[in-house]
Amino acid sequence: MPNRYRGEIEADLSGRSRRLVLTLGALAELEHALGAPDLASLAARFEGGRLAAREVAAIIGAGLRGAGESIGEAEVLALTHPEGARGLVRLAADLLVATFAPEEAPNPPQPGPATVRAMGAASFPGGAG
Repeated sequence: MPNRYRGEIEADLSGRSRRLVLTLGALAELEHALGAPDLASLAARFEGGRLAAREVAAIIGAGLRGAGESIGEAEVLALTHPEGARGLVRLAADLLVATFAPEEAPNPPQPGPATVRAMGAASFPGGAG
């Protein structure tokens, strides 16, 4: 199961379940590949919700390498998703959300009871206090 606190997601790519995460190294790789001078510029680039195919490939490749896979550009470009190109674009978007806005990611991590008590129940929706 992916660790949403770390920005990890899981996806079916070419018939295999794979983990993706944009680590600091993966983000540096993306900055370089896409010509972004810093993280703020990289995040701003994706805020509009429009992604070029090369950006989708760069995000997925960086995410796979961030999770420990040794995969080259040609292999990334050959990956398939059960939903086709739409699924690959959604995967890249989900990975960006998990990295930059995890509270908006599908199935965001939920605080456990100990966390709720430690932070004060009123801090969370439905909490007492």
